[in-house]
Amino acid sequence: MILGDNHDVVSAEKRFSGIGVSSGIALARAFVRNNFFVEPDKYIIDDVAKDDEISRLENSIEVTKEQIESLKNQVREAASSKGEENIFDAHLLVLEDKVVLDEVRRNVREDNLNIEYAFYGTMSNYIEALRKIDDRYLRERVVDIEDVMRRVLRNLSSGEKAEHSARHPHVLVVPELTPSDTAQMDHSLVQGFATEVGSYTSHAAIIARSLGLPAVVGINRFCEQVHTGDQLLIDGYNGVVVINPSTSTISEYELLKKEKDKLSKGLEKFIDKEAETKDGREITLSANIEFAYESDLAKNNGAKGVGLFRTEFFYMNASSAPNEEEQFQTYSEVAKGVDPDSVIIRTLDIGGDKLSENPVKAELNPFLGWRGIRVSLCRPEIFKAQLRAILRAASSARIGIMFPMISTLDELKRAKELLNEAENELINEGVVYQRPAEIGAMIEVPSAALIADQLAKEVDFFSVGTNDLVQYTMAVDRINEKVSDLYQPLNPAVVRLLRETISAGHDAGIWVGVCGEMASDLYFTPLLIGLGFDELSVGAPRVPAIKYAIRSLDYNVCKSMAEDALSDISPDQILERCKKIALDSYPELIG
Repeated sequence: MILGDNHDVVSAEKRFSGIGVSSGIALARAFVRNNFFVEPDKYIIDDVAKDDEISRLENSIEVTKEQIESLKNQVREAASSKGEENIFDAHLLVLEDKVVLDEVRRNVREDNLNIEYAFYGTMSNYIEALRKIDDRYLRERVVDIEDVMRRVLRNLSSGEKAEHSARHPHVLVVPELTPSDTAQMDHSLVQGFATEVGSYTSHAAIIARSLGLPAVVGINRFCEQVHTGDQLLIDGYNGVVVINPSTSTISEYELLKKEKDKLSKGLEKFIDKEAETKDGREITLSANIEFAYESDLAKNNGAKGVGLFRTEFFYMNASSAPNEEEQFQTYSEVAKGVDPDSVIIRTLDIGGDKLSENPVKAELNPFLGWRGIRVSLCRPEIFKAQLRAILRAASSARIGIMFPMISTLDELKRAKELLNEAENELINEGVVYQRPAEIGAMIEVPSAALIADQLAKEVDFFSVGTNDLVQYTMAVDRINEKVSDLYQPLNPAVVRLLRETISAGHDAGIWVGVCGEMASDLYFTPLLIGLGFDELSVGAPRVPAIKYAIRSLDYNVCKSMAEDALSDISPDQILERCKKIALDSYPELIG
């Protein structure tokens, strides 16, 4: 990295390897969000705005000083010995450094830089210089300066200018993409993701595939290497991220993108065709969505309705649980968007600690704790508001409902009782409603799969959430890198649970589908079809490719392979069987 005389940073191309979890190529400016502050973007301001920008800095510095003085007082009162609070004096001195502040003002007045970037750029130059000094004491002071910089930037970002850095197309770089991050971002501007933490089944990966965004995860300490404003190339096919790609690299990826776009264009002619195998077995191919606007994407990609409408983000992006009317409007919008096909709404599937109202203490093991239907049954006032909204929306279009994380028969019966209560309330109030077209249960834990014959008597369908079913069967946290090799969707134990679930459903005369990530994997398609699933629900952008794969398969061949796979003793053996059929049937999609 070379620093020019004008302090512009000239960087050589840098390549990083991670896990490609969502195919595609993106080239855009990076927008970095880390655990401490939002690293500011660089943009040009008008001449008339310069005084206001400098005033913003001065106000932010005063607020920061007050915060530091408050910290000093807290330490003074709590410390066991005198003088410990004086550590913050160095922080205050940084805020009064005339040379630094004059340089920041000069960058605003002479270069028309926004105040966030002017301050960040100036401070970063001094921090970088201190890091190179062969003096341990001075190098250690970098931590103090960084802390002050973060405080000032956070205070600068508290006003209406805070979102400016995200108001342009960008690649999001973040240590770990959380559900709340996803709910709050502007999806029309995000071109792709790059994260430090994650796996193929992590939240970031699922969201990226659902939205059709290139994504690479699992890049160790990546946020330290990239800066907001850097040009960033995301290669979701091969799990590569390039900072400041060279001209030749960009040309190389332009050719690759043309090839992939040509393939995608070829798949468009299958959008209006049925998802039917070569020998005539019909499969319902629907879409997973989590935002209302995705219903158009699902329909335009040829999905037969929505097989999974996640509703938890409805709750996580609000200061309180959404009311009945808000939910009614959203559910109606989605249902009308895919009419005459149906939308299946999954009721709240979220940990109790994520609810904005009456938050509970964080659990030591949230995956085995208060989540999914357990929360809904314990919070009937929130659950019934959602059920009432679904019932009302069902009066205008075809809507199904399914309950997540069912582990016992009693849970399913209690959920249906609350649905009946909500229905009776609407009747008594004279509110227009319609009973859901179908009521289903998600099979996500081994206990549900093992009593599927009992559960099947209570519902119209099963939908298998393979992400959770795999992690609970294998006792593996799917985002824990230390045990990620044990997250095995094709483990014989998992495959047998899938088969038992299908058999129980079919014996009871109900249909069985998959809405988990296994449904989106082209290598797994032959197995899922062969096992006998009636429905696959995938991210909307994946619909054309999965439909093409289904139409290229012979059901009887897949069925024979699946029967053989049930006797295999290793995931690798089953995968090899799947790969052979996939490569024989649709090699152009696999390469």
